[in-house]
Amino acid sequence: MTPAELSQSLVGIVQSIVDGRRSAELGENDATDAAAPVITAADVVLERPKNRDHGDWASNIAMKLAKPLGANPRELATEIAAAAAGIDGIASAEVAGPGFINFRIDAAAAGVLAQAIVEAGDAYGTSDSLAGNTINLEFVSANPTGPLHIGHTRWAALGDSIGRVLRAAGATVANEYYINDAGNQMQNFGASVLAAAQGEPTPEGGYPGAYIATLAEQVLAREPKLLELDDAIALHTATEIAYELQLAEIKASLDRFNVHFDVWTSERTLHAPGEDGVSDIDTAVERLRAQGHVYDEDDAVWVRTTDFGDDKDRVIRRGNGIYTYFAADAAYYLNKGDRGFQHKIYLLGADHHGYVHRLKALAGAAGDDPEKDVEVLIGQLVSINGAKLSKRAGNIIELDDLQAWLGTDALRYTLGRYPADSPLTIDPEILQRKSNDNPVFYVQYVHARTTGVARNAAQSGVDRSGFAPELLDHESESALLGGLQEFPRIVAQAATLREPHRVARYLEELAGLYHRWYDSCRVIPLGDDPVGDVHRTRLWLNDATGQVIRNGLALLGVSAPERM
Repeated sequence: MTPAELSQSLVGIVQSIVDGRRSAELGENDATDAAAPVITAADVVLERPKNRDHGDWASNIAMKLAKPLGANPRELATEIAAAAAGIDGIASAEVAGPGFINFRIDAAAAGVLAQAIVEAGDAYGTSDSLAGNTINLEFVSANPTGPLHIGHTRWAALGDSIGRVLRAAGATVANEYYINDAGNQMQNFGASVLAAAQGEPTPEGGYPGAYIATLAEQVLAREPKLLELDDAIALHTATEIAYELQLAEIKASLDRFNVHFDVWTSERTLHAPGEDGVSDIDTAVERLRAQGHVYDEDDAVWVRTTDFGDDKDRVIRRGNGIYTYFAADAAYYLNKGDRGFQHKIYLLGADHHGYVHRLKALAGAAGDDPEKDVEVLIGQLVSINGAKLSKRAGNIIELDDLQAWLGTDALRYTLGRYPADSPLTIDPEILQRKSNDNPVFYVQYVHARTTGVARNAAQSGVDRSGFAPELLDHESESALLGGLQEFPRIVAQAATLREPHRVARYLEELAGLYHRWYDSCRVIPLGDDPVGDVHRTRLWLNDATGQVIRNGLALLGVSAPERM
């Protein structure tokens, strides 16, 4: 019996009791005039007792309903418990304290979960809790003017994992990278590459670093006559080729980091005029004007974002006719909505707090609900003890260097293990240890152990041809099954709260439960003892644990090795 099944059974019991009490209170003639409260699964919340001696699950539903019903919470709990004791699969239902109800599941009802998990495979843990939600998830979005650095590394890991848990909860999600390929930074980037190709020093405001020299060499290899071109053409050529090369490097770095984007949107496309000579930005300004939030003042065009909580109104087009960055932001926001994304999530760095009010105000000006349709997550800084600045870039710590040093799995797991809004310092010595104090090793080792047990079982003649869930009655088996039951709830919660670190922490707890079971219960018979159904059934439980560990690691973008 799963928590969801128990909760649904309790809904019927509680609704029946509530209806009966309301009928008795109002009298037979008045019962139809004042309907009793409708009980849903959301009302019957089940929690794992901290002390397992108290049972497998606990509910405070009686305490929650006592006041609205004018009932004594302990008496109401006793009535619910008495009815629940008759549910098939419930070993006992006992009242504790002022009105808590503790439920104990019988071994057979709990044990069937092992078979259900194995049969569900990769689908175990998924749900439809966010079905119908269409979400655009934008993260990283680094300028294509240099390699990805340590900050981008954290946003990449978090953003990708958030997308994975959202999809597991049934949402339709598009991971999107916004390429900031317009504006002064691109001109400075191109000028830096051209200067390096000419053997000149980096221009003022340009980009230093050995990677610029490397790009210059690659540009010259692509266009050997670059230095013979007219200055303006040479600058344009150097910019375009270097941009293409640098963006390709960014994509390759992310791919190696197991981070994938469904959409790459170029800022240039927003500025580019269509066949009618009108750009997306031109159209965006007029659409906002039609909403009544655009006005003209001092030869400039403004958006009245203060109507939606911004600290000041924003200029969208200057007096000289040049659009501001805010204009591109507006066009891009509207573009996302035009593509069918009602909800937009932005994962931004710690230095982007000012964007929160701006984006929410933009949503309001576009006619959306700023509190529902746009969500901004601010990630805090991350540092790694002993990490060296990039030899190529000179002033940053590169993603590629970190990956080569610590490995994708260690980085992905560690960065996904903490909330986005918490500053993080990583100890590389711990991440390189092959011991239980290294969290990623601890979890991956459990998966490897489950596959090792399965291999050894096959060699010893233990297979899954038999399944007797009532035999999973050891205390450690009850605890392990209880942990496995939690996985779907954890995934749904991680998706709703945008907190994939909950999956990592859950996996570590599950790993501990598996180790305790492994130390207490044998899958393979001792000596010449015959293979029995208890061994076959335990193999189901072993394989179910491996499946859940594998599914959880996949949500974090981390591999599940079969041997370590």
